Amino acid sequence: MTYFKVLFFTLCFLAFTTHAKEQPLKLDKHLSIFQPYLGAWQADFDVAPGTKPVQDVGLWERALNGKAIRTKHSINEGEYGGESMIFYDSKKDSLVFYYFTTAGFYTKGTIKVLSPTQFVAYEEVTGSKEGITKVKSTSDLKDGKLVVSTSYLKKGEWTKPESRIYTRSNQAVKFK
Repeated sequence: MTYFKVLFFTLCFLAFTTHAKEQPLKLDKHLSIFQPYLGAWQADFDVAPGTKPVQDVGLWERALNGKAIRTKHSINEGEYGGESMIFYDSKKDSLVFYYFTTAGFYTKGTIKVLSPTQFVAYEEVTGSKEGITKVKSTSDLKDGKLVVSTSYLKKGEWTKPESRIYTRSNQAVKFK
């Protein structure tokens, strides 16, 4: 009789876990724009001929029971990387985030949703050795690709926007 109880509970457990895997985990309503961003992405940067290739691998994941989004990324398998937490701040009535890097600087910022597939992030930089004090990036998800355009306020002047195209990936984010 014990064998049948174990078999019964095992089958119930398997049915429950299969059902749970089929149900997408919910995000806070303020973070719902990010649902299609969840998962792994990669971009291979345009570099000058003869220079070392540059690849950025990123992962977007649900965090804190759906009350936050955690992103992490690494360039060239950990030469540089960072992690961020995006969440809704009810006092500011805004999406906010913090980004911490392996280079020792961090940023804090806000996100403004422009459309169901596009948002812009504004960042204040603390501790950049390159003289960067602000960052503005626009992200747009279209046709299964994530297009990110970024400008930096460096030594008092905005740089020309750099664009990168990210595609779905099976690569892992790595830190050294």
